[in-house]
Amino acid sequence: MTEHIENGIGAGSVVYDTRTDRVGEYRGESGPHVLLRPLGGGREWEARPESVRPATAEERLGAEVRAANHRSRALSQPVADSPAPEPVAGCAACAEFAGRRRQAAARPDASAVTDADVLLRRHLRRDHRGTRPRRFFRFAPYLIAQDDTAEPEYAAYCVSGDEADCGAGSGPCGSPEAVEEWQRRHTRDTRHLRYRRSFTDYAVLEPQGGRP
Repeated sequence: MTEHIENGIGAGSVVYDTRTDRVGEYRGESGPHVLLRPLGGGREWEARPESVRPATAEERLGAEVRAANHRSRALSQPVADSPAPEPVAGCAACAEFAGRRRQAAARPDASAVTDADVLLRRHLRRDHRGTRPRRFFRFAPYLIAQDDTAEPEYAAYCVSGDEADCGAGSGPCGSPEAVEEWQRRHTRDTRHLRYRRSFTDYAVLEPQGGRP
């Protein structure tokens, strides 16, 4: 950590990982490595300290443009499970929240879009309950099973610290044993003892009795 501070690299600095050819935000140490996060958010990764240097203005700009393009593509894709709420015609409050959403989508600002949707849904539940037409959906029974073609992922995140979490993470691992080994190494190097662990798998839904 001292060497990075002397080189002008500290928490929040934008750096370039020469080994992976990636630009990220410096988050701190992770045992013998440093922890970096993509600009605009995403999965953190570990880098070798000697492979990290301050990003140039051109490298930073390129990463910010890619992050903005990614947010724009994500915003333009409809979310099937959470459709945008529909305003009630003639309601001034509904029109205001819907206008906020259109302005946020035009910028684009995914966070502001979500905020506008939350406010509109809250208004609809409070002031328009029972006034909107009901929607009927045909129920199709499905069986839910673990996808055997995709490997499950295990991970651990260090939450030790008096004022803030350490923030070091194991990254996705293929087995719980690999996560536990990372925890032992991290505790050995830092004396940190508290972790949040997670397990992720993939599921497929299969219609009962063939296609619905």
